[in-house]
Amino acid sequence: MMSVLIVIPARFASTRYPGKPLVDLVGATGEARSLIRRSWEAAGQVSGVARTVVATDDGRIRDAARAFGAEVVMTSDQCRNGTERCAEAYDRLGGGFDIVVNLQGDAPLTPPWFIEDLVAGLAADPVAEVATPVLRCDGRALNGFLDDRRAGRVGGTTAVFGRDRKALYFSKEVIPYTGRRYPDDAETPVFHHVGVYAYRPSALAAYPRWEPGPLEGLEGLEQLRFLERERPVLCVEVDARGRQFWELNNPEDVPRLEAMMARMGIA
Repeated sequence: MMSVLIVIPARFASTRYPGKPLVDLVGATGEARSLIRRSWEAAGQVSGVARTVVATDDGRIRDAARAFGAEVVMTSDQCRNGTERCAEAYDRLGGGFDIVVNLQGDAPLTPPWFIEDLVAGLAADPVAEVATPVLRCDGRALNGFLDDRRAGRVGGTTAVFGRDRKALYFSKEVIPYTGRRYPDDAETPVFHHVGVYAYRPSALAAYPRWEPGPLEGLEGLEQLRFLERERPVLCVEVDARGRQFWELNNPEDVPRLEAMMARMGIA
């Protein structure tokens, strides 16, 4: 059985939403918990994990995370994205894990089976070095993406992949182009990229040594560095099982997430 490390990278100085990890989200019971705490609690529901850590360069996040019992690894403020922060955290822990999961701290609604299926998908493919989950959008999710783009907001990320499930591209635009809206409960051809990654240590070690390419710079998507270096990214399709999923990208997402938690009864 492969040993799995979950790293939750968190930084305070986000360009679009400074201080995002410490933003409170009110659950169905009316209790407010910080985004980083909810991400930690989401990681704690995943089975088969040997260790979970928060990786940050900020003392405020460190103190908040330790206050609710998280293990924290301090990393450099020179990390350019979560993957680089995961790589540094892995090194600081001394390595020794078969798979490293990057559970980004802005996706507290990530169900545990998304990560379990992701790890299983990577473990079952002896060639793949990196894997990430994709979730087929229903009409409600796709229409939310389209509304965000029309309003000039950066919403979720979409993914397209080939028959072998290897990624062709990831974008903050809605791809592929569909040309129409769908009923809320309809299946669509668009896949939402879930912001979680699983790496083999070899891929994680190589990543920080590569300079970001033009596509990564344009889109602001860290996984494009693998594609620009012609390193395949395995897309593992996951099933929502009736759960709604969204990430906290902008301040406007807070009420959306809180409404989802209320509907699903998430405390």
